[in-house]
Amino acid sequence: MCGICGELRLDGQLPELKYLNSMMAKLEKRGPDHAGSFSDGGLMFGHRRLAIIDLSYKSSQPMVDIESGLALVFNGTIYNHPELRAELKARGHHFFSEGDTEVILKAYAEWGEDAPKHLLGMFAFAIWDMRKKRLFVARDRMGIKPLYYAADGKSFRFASNTQALLTTQGIDTSLDPLAIHNLFSLHAVVPAPRTVLNGIRKLQPAHSLTIHANGRQELKRYWNLVARRPAEARSEQEWIDAVHESLKTAVRRRNNIADVPVGVLLSGGLDSSLLVGLLAEIGIKDIRTFTIGFDDQPEEKGSEYEYSDAVVERFRPTHHKFHIPNEQTLSRLPEAVANMAEPMFGQDAIGFYLLSEQVSKHVKVVQSGQGADEVFGGYFWYPQAHADKNPDMLQRLAPYYFDRDHSEMAEMLQTPFQTRDYTGELVRELLESPDAQETLDAVLRADVTTFIVDDPVKRVDNMTMAWGLEARVPFLDHELVELAAQMPTELKLRDGGKYVLKQIARGLVPDSVIDRPKGYFPVPALKFVRGEFLEMMRALLDSQACRERGLYQRSYIDKVLASPETHLTRIQGSKLWHMAALEMWLQSLYD
Repeated sequence: MCGICGELRLDGQLPELKYLNSMMAKLEKRGPDHAGSFSDGGLMFGHRRLAIIDLSYKSSQPMVDIESGLALVFNGTIYNHPELRAELKARGHHFFSEGDTEVILKAYAEWGEDAPKHLLGMFAFAIWDMRKKRLFVARDRMGIKPLYYAADGKSFRFASNTQALLTTQGIDTSLDPLAIHNLFSLHAVVPAPRTVLNGIRKLQPAHSLTIHANGRQELKRYWNLVARRPAEARSEQEWIDAVHESLKTAVRRRNNIADVPVGVLLSGGLDSSLLVGLLAEIGIKDIRTFTIGFDDQPEEKGSEYEYSDAVVERFRPTHHKFHIPNEQTLSRLPEAVANMAEPMFGQDAIGFYLLSEQVSKHVKVVQSGQGADEVFGGYFWYPQAHADKNPDMLQRLAPYYFDRDHSEMAEMLQTPFQTRDYTGELVRELLESPDAQETLDAVLRADVTTFIVDDPVKRVDNMTMAWGLEARVPFLDHELVELAAQMPTELKLRDGGKYVLKQIARGLVPDSVIDRPKGYFPVPALKFVRGEFLEMMRALLDSQACRERGLYQRSYIDKVLASPETHLTRIQGSKLWHMAALEMWLQSLYD
């Protein structure tokens, strides 16, 4: 797990070292253990390392393999690297390190652009072919690891976050109206390749991109999720058993492939509690768990301690519990936002940021429960979309999921930022693409492969890596995801959702956790905006910078400020916080 960056000049000039240094400085938190660089003519790589696997200098990066003429920078973890190493050795490759980094190099030397198909894990990497003068970049199937880039015809620059790219010159920082439409429709999701900044794009999950010396680019998709029933029918118990075994494998991989201790972020919900239970089931003795809570509001509790405490009582892990008062939540909020590669609206971002700060004092790696709801049908809008009989597939989802209708965008945004219903077009294309058997299959596939990437997955990566903490997400093991995508709808929606996971958990984790109402990582102060939080958001939206940006209509801001607690999205997010969060993020870019 690391931070990567680089530049390929396409105009015959040499990259400037000062920009590599400035990008690496912005990536230091992602990789505090080691810094390295590499250059070859018009190509320059930078790397910040968080040492997790093969802690020796032999796995430091950038890694250069003279035998194959390849150089690599890599962010992530390859869980099947021992098996791949054995296969590649049998094919005649020689290794000088024990980590997963070199396995990627040899895999590319063996299989070329098909190398990502052989990798099981989370990754973003760049490989420079010193002989062919060709750059190859790739991102994992589920988009767990980020890869941002800026291409202007003269150069191709890439980095693990936007802040690193913005330390260089010539990047267009104007706002992309189509991305803004995504942002405010899909609770901060801007699907790749767009970002809110016109000059910065991101590589799509499950894609690779080859950049030739003449500037020609070749984008290639190497994986697609098929959401259709298998040829041979399975009984309910067979599905439960298959998912149970696949999930145990995913948890085992993410615990055992590390040369440092691995903890668990324990929220008190079913998903993270099940991870603890499965670790115990596969025989892990030294389980370390971490829980955070916030101040209550009259309408909502700020912690789930009663549930996480029951899990701790059952399994007796080494447990750490942290409580964050509202005054600290408010004072640290701008700091958390400044560490976001893109603006995020999820109220739990500050929670993950402050939890990661504490957890990083104890471990370097944690498992986290993100993805279970999207993969196994846990959110309330899934049965709503499933039950809707509208012949228009988009309209089966949008009324329950979109934060704002297209008409509200015209009320909120000033004329230069008003567009066609771009989000509706994009989501319709996702839902109507082939290889989904039912409406719910299409909805879940869109969520798993697109929406989740730029909401909870990105949020957890950004907030943990801000403290040099690696988060691993077993529910997004692509083999588990492929299995779940074939599962009958009823096994996902029964019993309020996630039926199969509840059956696996029954008898393993406390019933109180399984049978509790569906909860979310609570940070009530960002949902029920009042007091100092309201004044902070008012100041942001009334600031000279916000007014000069010309994004929001003042009449809309005034309406929401007059009654912020009544202006909530369909999934109960604060519309006031959404506007303020984007403005806070934009202002943080230039502090």
